[in-house]
This record gives sequence, structure tokens and C-alpha cells, in this order.
Amino acid sequence: MSLTSLTIIAAEAHSEPAVSPYVVGAIALGLLLASLLILIAIGGGREHS
Repeated sequence: MSLTSLTIIAAEAHSEPAVSPYVVGAIALGLLLASLLILIAIGGGREHS
């Protein structure tokens, strides 16, 4: 197969991802915000040394 035919086949085989990148980003953001809130809740009452 030539390079052009491989390029055409690869372009035609391209499809949408199974999970949207926005969903993955929203889940990651939610986990980071939840861990930040837990960190603030646990460390908020400690005195500074």
C-alpha cells in the first residue's frame, strides 16, 4: 500500500471517541475540587507553628 492510500484509510476510519473529552475534564475537575475542599476542611483548624 502506498502512503496516500494509508492516509485515506486512516482518515475514513476516524470516529468520535467513546467518552467525550469534556466529560473526562469535568470528572477530573470535580475530583480536584473535592480533594481541595477536604484538605481545607481537615487543615483549617490547625494552628500555625
